[in-house]
Amino acid sequence: MALTLKYSNEDDRAYGLAGMTITLADLDAVDRVVSVSLDTEGPMIDFSQEYYFSVSPAVSPKAVWNNLLQNYHITASMVVSNILARSLVRLGEDVPSDIMQSVYDEIEAEGRDTVGLDPDEVKMIFNKILSRNRRIFNNPRLRPAIAELASIISRERTLSGGELRDRLHYLQL
Repeated sequence: MALTLKYSNEDDRAYGLAGMTITLADLDAVDRVVSVSLDTEGPMIDFSQEYYFSVSPAVSPKAVWNNLLQNYHITASMVVSNILARSLVRLGEDVPSDIMQSVYDEIEAEGRDTVGLDPDEVKMIFNKILSRNRRIFNNPRLRPAIAELASIISRERTLSGGELRDRLHYLQL
């Protein structure tokens, strides 16, 4: 079975969601999760208001930009971890270069349009994200825990943020 940008089945979707939650834990951002669900038609992760952009005249432009940059980094990391978990852990193979290029193109466009980053800045952020996530998803000691998290997500369907944190703690992720 070859990796595509679309989920091939529910198992593939569970691995993608597991990958995203692991990167949120790695970035100390799992506390921003309200819930995760395989059964939703929209985004599988529901974030707290802290994650979403809010404009207030009381907030400095620099603080707004820093928040946008942080959320861009989280989102880009989730996209990369979704693909890596599905390919490296679930399928046991590297991500095809055309898939990774498509992911990069989307991350580059988002960085340009949302945060105003130039291509060199995006490339630096992307390479850092990719390197960090490759270390996680290529780690043979973590792969069984990642597979178990995907199984838990598949079985339980929906987890609150607290339940997700408990499962991640139990799995020592």
